[in-house]
Amino acid sequence: MTSALFLGAGASPGVPSLSNGWGACNPNNPKNIRRRTSTLYEVNGVKILIDTSPDLRMQLLDNHITELDGICYTHAHSDHLYGIDELREINRITCKPLDVFATEVTMKEIKKRFSYLLLDKESEDFYFSKPGLLPHVIKPNHLFEINGIKIMPLKLLGHNMPTFGYIINDEIVHIADFKQFANSAWKHILQIKPKLLVLPLTIIEYHRYHIGLKEALEYIKILKPEKVVLNHMASECDYDFVNKHTPDNVEPAYDNLKIEW
Repeated sequence: MTSALFLGAGASPGVPSLSNGWGACNPNNPKNIRRRTSTLYEVNGVKILIDTSPDLRMQLLDNHITELDGICYTHAHSDHLYGIDELREINRITCKPLDVFATEVTMKEIKKRFSYLLLDKESEDFYFSKPGLLPHVIKPNHLFEINGIKIMPLKLLGHNMPTFGYIINDEIVHIADFKQFANSAWKHILQIKPKLLVLPLTIIEYHRYHIGLKEALEYIKILKPEKVVLNHMASECDYDFVNKHTPDNVEPAYDNLKIEW
């Protein structure tokens, strides 16, 4: 059994946002209420969290999540990182450190901003007054594993800081903020037929640092995944509008959407 649980479907301001309110989103549709993005994948019982949203505390509570096998970061923007301190509660429940995976550039930012939470080595006597996280530096195109689940980091291009995606167990492709795939990432994805492709759709129209709906559909047409979820949507992206203008195998994300296969 494999599952994807979208703990939050929103971009950095969330929906409604303080500055733009509901924007183009219908406030009467609860699927337009969006916390910032974190995604939990469970493969053969192994729980892998992608990014730690600033809303992570309520996301974990709402979904009764009390244990994780590893956390993978896509990049160091605050909407993907700043819930990291909430991992302390998982430490308290499991009484052991948590493995955190990130590329060198992202891990440097984590160490710079949250130096207090990273452990030098595994220890049973770390204090629960702070998270106990074991850092693992990963490289794009270099396979690693979390409890036997294979994960391939993918280099992405065009965002305003280095970002990375992941292929999980040769069936899930999770893509973070980007404009283009690096050639190496493109080759890795083309070698598989994804059962699930997760793409960020921050806005509908063109943006300097994000793909729009037209670009997302072009990528989907080439990659031919079985199922697509459009994630990381800001207040420009009304759920019904996106759903109406996408193929049957494409679904806009909403908070707590769960897909199993």
